[in-house]
Amino acid sequence: MEKISKAQAKLVRSLQHKKFRDETGLFVAEGEKCIEELRKAFPLEMLVVSTEYRPAAPDSIQTDILLASQTEIAQMSSLRTPQGSLAVFKKGQRDHVQCTKEEERETLVLALDGVQDPGNLGTIIRTCDWFGVHDIFCSPDTADCYNPKVVQATMGALARVRVHYVDLPQWIEEYRIQNTEYRPIYGTLLEGRNMYDVLQRERSVSAQRERSIIVMGNEGNGISPEVRPFITHPVFIPSYSKEASERIESLNVAIATAIVLAEFRRQ
Repeated sequence: MEKISKAQAKLVRSLQHKKFRDETGLFVAEGEKCIEELRKAFPLEMLVVSTEYRPAAPDSIQTDILLASQTEIAQMSSLRTPQGSLAVFKKGQRDHVQCTKEEERETLVLALDGVQDPGNLGTIIRTCDWFGVHDIFCSPDTADCYNPKVVQATMGALARVRVHYVDLPQWIEEYRIQNTEYRPIYGTLLEGRNMYDVLQRERSVSAQRERSIIVMGNEGNGISPEVRPFITHPVFIPSYSKEASERIESLNVAIATAIVLAEFRRQ
């Protein structure tokens, strides 16, 4: 094992910024569990372990393991409490791999319109993994899925959920042109109908519901004016009581996504 060089440490620190992630095609992850999950989908370029921690490395690791002091790990880390290992991965082609038209027609798809908080995006990716949603289509102003905060929040789910960045209105419009088969497009809007009532009435057409697009909007502004006209089923998540709705303006988008996906997958 060799000690990490100043140039290598500088590279790891630079990957906190999207500009350098885009230029190098690399991203960073921390912690044994997250690293081990991501190794299943992304090429491992560099593995750094703390001289004070030294987790056991799997025999299948083909790259050299670099040693760093816990102080050096902390300087490279994006976490308040750095863990004993971090890794640099090559993006590969996962962010460019489009699901086939057949997959689009037969599976539930999530679309994110301007979700900008990295923690929210990471939690949403992890939630999609839990509920078997394999593709997320994001507007360009949605947070970068390779942001270290996003990567950590996914807890490795990024290895199994494909994230695509597209012109969202154009993507929806192209889908409508290319597919004559009707596909509902649900969107969470304050002026929408009670989600539970809407989905209860559609239990008899569950196969159609499983081929839906669900659109979740920006944390503060909701779904953008450009995307709203495409929503065929505007819905909202009702609060438990009127008093609750008066105290809380809206749910966190990651929590709202989890509630919506749980209801879609029910039965």
